[in-house]
Amino acid sequence: MFRTLRLKFLLLLLGVVVVALSGTIILRELMLRDFTAYLEGETEDKVYWVTADLEGAYERSGGWRSDAQVQDAIWALTLGFEIRLFGNDGRMIVDTDQAIRNVSPLARKRLEALSEYRAAGRAGAFMPYPLFLSGNRIGTLEARALRPAKEGLFIERADRFLLLSIVIVGGLSILASLLFSRRLTRPINELAQAASAIGGGNYARRVVPSTLDEVGELSRTFNKMAEALETQESLRRKLIADVAHELRTPLAVIRGELEAMMDGMIPIDAKRLQSLHDESGRLTNLVEGIEELNRSEASAFSLNLQRLRLGPFLENIVGRFKPSFLEKGVTLGLSCAGNLQLLADPERMSQVIVNLLSNALKATEKGGRVSIDVAPLAGELKIVIEDSGSGIGQEDLPLIFERFYHGPGGGMGIGLTIVKELVKAQGGKDRGEKRSRPRLVLFPVLS
Repeated sequence: MFRTLRLKFLLLLLGVVVVALSGTIILRELMLRDFTAYLEGETEDKVYWVTADLEGAYERSGGWRSDAQVQDAIWALTLGFEIRLFGNDGRMIVDTDQAIRNVSPLARKRLEALSEYRAAGRAGAFMPYPLFLSGNRIGTLEARALRPAKEGLFIERADRFLLLSIVIVGGLSILASLLFSRRLTRPINELAQAASAIGGGNYARRVVPSTLDEVGELSRTFNKMAEALETQESLRRKLIADVAHELRTPLAVIRGELEAMMDGMIPIDAKRLQSLHDESGRLTNLVEGIEELNRSEASAFSLNLQRLRLGPFLENIVGRFKPSFLEKGVTLGLSCAGNLQLLADPERMSQVIVNLLSNALKATEKGGRVSIDVAPLAGELKIVIEDSGSGIGQEDLPLIFERFYHGPGGGMGIGLTIVKELVKAQGGKDRGEKRSRPRLVLFPVLS
């Protein structure tokens, strides 16, 4: 697949190269065509100059004179034409060869060098141009343009330069296409190999972002995903061990007591049945906790959103919890500014507050304090539940909302995860501050 992707990149870049070189060739043809059309226009103008001069010479002399027309032939040669002049009777009056023979050797050499008469060749055909005076035909001029060597040299050098450019630029472009196609597909190939490794269970595999573009951002995002998967896999394994441990104890107790009852070693009375009931309750709580987590993460529950007045709502929760706090010797305070309201599900919101208060009570020793502070903050409603307990270790802070993660205090590690999912489901944000004690819940505030 990646070889195919690399081939696609290569073909794309080569296509760009071909289009660019084709454009150069087309541009050359268009420029050469325009140059040729320009030369042809210049040629036609010069021929008309020669015909006009010959017709004027005929009028001034009252006829054709070979010696006079020699000068006209010399002038035509300097304009780049080889000519032959014929009278009405078909007799040739003068031609370029005759005109050159009638001048001095030094002048002949200069004319031939100036017009490139000998070097240019005479491959073209003569074109006839009738001559008229007062509407009467007086003769015929046959002329053909000499191709100056400098014009041929210009075209030859242009073609050579174009060919050299195609070879050099085309070769460099093909080489660059090979390098760039390899460079473009290499990080994608590394991502694919890393994804395959993670799919095979190697969650520690990472890629090194080599660029700052979208592919580099994809690599960094992939690493974050891999890190999250590695963390989840670690927590999953820990969960299996914890659940197995949590299940083993009550099952062992239940089985041991049942076997003792069957063997008649202990009596079947209310006390023994209550013990079995308590152990089965531990199993039920464990299963219900896992089910509650699954429901919260999948948002399988339906929310009954309504306008909730926080003051009376929190006072009711504090009233229910105060006996537990007084029994442990911990002070519980509430500060709710004004008539604050939010849109929430009362039952789920109560679950959030109760969960956080329970955690705070467990973390706070006798003589400590737990407080609930509610206040508006930049268009949001801030709910802070803070305790004076031992706090959370810095190494544990990034993981407190991960599923099944729990600190030294034990537990299943799903309480704060459920809090996070419930808060998100109701449009709020649940996060731990950088300090080790406060827990902060933010909700959109209602006026």
